[in-house]
Amino acid sequence: MSDFKYPKQEKLKKDTEITLLFAKGKWRSCGNLRIIILKNHQDLQNENVKLGVSVSKRYFKKAVHRNRIKRLLRECYRLNKDLFKASFGEKTIAMMFWVSNELPEKFQVVEAEFIKLCEAQKKQQ
Repeated sequence: MSDFKYPKQEKLKKDTEITLLFAKGKWRSCGNLRIIILKNHQDLQNENVKLGVSVSKRYFKKAVHRNRIKRLLRECYRLNKDLFKASFGEKTIAMMFWVSNELPEKFQVVEAEFIKLCEAQKKQQ
């Protein structure tokens, strides 16, 4: 049975981890979704996946729209956590970005891009 929670220990919040992620991470993208990933690094202390989400103020001036997309991105991860872990590994930190100025019509659009991104990563391994 899958665990459909997004607990506090899975949220990427530490400044040191975020700095390390941007310094040493690898970028992947699929459509409007971009992700930066760092896996199995010796400086990582976490034993499980940590994920953060971000939406640029450049694309969405209104906080309501940014928050809506961030909610959709977190929900994609929460529902497809097993696929994410299978594609990117267990000891991983990552951050997802929405890089389009178009608000997604519905959740299924965002979820489809998330699944495509995970499957593309799985094929590369």
